Amino acid sequence: MSKKLNDDCPIARAMAVLGERWSMLILREAMLGRTRFSDFRNELGIAPDILSSRLSALVAAGVFEVVDYQEPGDRRRQRYELTEAGHDVSTILVALGQWGRTHMPSATDNGNRFVETATRKPVRAVLNRRDGQIVESGEVILVPKPSQRTR
Repeated sequence: MSKKLNDDCPIARAMAVLGERWSMLILREAMLGRTRFSDFRNELGIAPDILSSRLSALVAAGVFEVVDYQEPGDRRRQRYELTEAGHDVSTILVALGQWGRTHMPSATDNGNRFVETATRKPVRAVLNRRDGQIVESGEVILVPKPSQRTR
């Protein structure tokens, strides 16, 4: 996979940040409210060096920001908080969760659901036209950018 963040393709640029093994699972845990290195490590069972590398890459990409904190009587530590870009990944995670639940069902599903903060009602990822009309996924294609002709 190309690691170029300046790639012409926005999907390739996103995958350079989010496509690394563990990155989306770290973001899932962050959406569940985890912010500390030890929490990510304990929940995911990931090796510390790999977790450190992934967190550093996500911080460098602007998905997380590092915030220092200190609990009374303890040493200064860091937590990882989602930035606006990090919160925007929720759209991708919602879509991945929907797809996984629909196309790869499991009898041992963990039961996690995305809900709206204010109402606690479930949310879904959908495709919309600019006028707000929902478009079914089978009715969407990717087309190349129109060529710019010189006159």
